[in-house]
Amino acid sequence: MMKAMRSGLLSMLLCGALVTPAHSADYVWGFADMNVNWLDWTSDTEVDSGGFKEDFYYLEIEGGAGFDWGDVYMFFDMENTFEGNDSQTAEDGSQFQGNGSFRIAAKISGGYNIYNSWQLYAQSYYAIGNGFYDSTNVFGLRYGIFTDYGFWMKPFLGLNYTRTQDWTGVNGGILGWVFGYDFTMGEQRFSISNWHETEFSRDDGYGGSGSERESLGHNGALAFWWHLPNSPLTTGIQYRYFENKLGQDGYGDAIIYSLKYNF
Repeated sequence: MMKAMRSGLLSMLLCGALVTPAHSADYVWGFADMNVNWLDWTSDTEVDSGGFKEDFYYLEIEGGAGFDWGDVYMFFDMENTFEGNDSQTAEDGSQFQGNGSFRIAAKISGGYNIYNSWQLYAQSYYAIGNGFYDSTNVFGLRYGIFTDYGFWMKPFLGLNYTRTQDWTGVNGGILGWVFGYDFTMGEQRFSISNWHETEFSRDDGYGGSGSERESLGHNGALAFWWHLPNSPLTTGIQYRYFENKLGQDGYGDAIIYSLKYNF
């Protein structure tokens, strides 16, 4: 497990190196926040998982910055932060992480400007817990779309290199995007955001999609944010969804309740 953790962290450092140029950079924009979240799986998702999925809380640190050469984004999650590493038994007799299991997840992504709104793009996601780890690494291209009325979008397409406790290799491709829309109502500021990833042409030996080893999987979240006036706080509600992903066949979803402190 420690070897897996070192490999995942090394992968993230390499990803960061790919999106950080050697020359000095001019700072353009940036943000950072700490947040606390409660993820509530729907009852159908919990039943379909056979007891594998349970509601949990997590603490998160995230931030991003833009420079004249491109941009970078990172987050670090600690799930069930003050709990132990307990294991429970699912209906099929297998062991899985219970609601009290401590887990960590982290991601770094970035784009390097190459021509107009096109960027070289790389991201690395890493998760580890009691008896499992998963690392998804993407290398490809990203395109930036920006408007004068508050909407922006960054779609990307790249090669997927996956590493789990049971399987490692090129795992098809990933088509995804992030978008946001900022608007005001009266004196209140709101935002809508979405991140989405579609994995396609996944290898038959990859087990992270569920027992049926589906070649196509989806993963994402749609969020609504309220930026409290004259306050560093943001509160929001997120609709979390997946299909043939997160170790489970079929469709699953959850609601995430979030509170952020913005630096």
